[in-house]
Amino acid sequence: MMIDNLITHSLNTSKKVINEALDSENFRQSLKEAAELIIETYNNKGKVILAGNGGSASDSQHICAEFVGRFNFDRPSLPAIALTANSSNLTCISNDYGYKNVFSRQISAHGAPNDTLIVYTTSGKSENIIELVDTARTQVKNIIAMTGSNTDLLCKKCDVIISVDSDSTPKIQEVHAIAGHLICESVEHVLFGNS
Repeated sequence: MMIDNLITHSLNTSKKVINEALDSENFRQSLKEAAELIIETYNNKGKVILAGNGGSASDSQHICAEFVGRFNFDRPSLPAIALTANSSNLTCISNDYGYKNVFSRQISAHGAPNDTLIVYTTSGKSENIIELVDTARTQVKNIIAMTGSNTDLLCKKCDVIISVDSDSTPKIQEVHAIAGHLICESVEHVLFGNS
């Protein structure tokens, strides 16, 4: 396939997946519910904790930075931690306890009763994310999952599932980026009301 054909095909696929998500009432409702839980978290002096693997690790750090830094306008910093950001924690825990426990060990240290956990797993079955969710259930108040079409292992363990109806990791991640921005925008607007 020539490069121009490849680009056109990929763009068309992205457009289809993004449009289907943004046109879905379930997707929009999930975004609203997630934003409301995070607003409640911040109103109750909690924090947001995020985790994911690979590109989803980058997504979790990105959204963490939007809360701690700013999104659309200057305002007070919001507490958030990405469990993917400390390389010493990641390598120590993986070496001593196995990669399955790389996030669950950290939530045991950082999770608090008013916190919200956001997990990213495009497959919906990342072993360390499932372990994290299982451990976090008794540590934090809310769990939000960003995933693809496979929600079987997460649907009964999470408070909100933001699901993208695709099995393509890059396409799911593209929608996750939009979802994260929409949540940050909603939280910032409601908490700090800059019109």
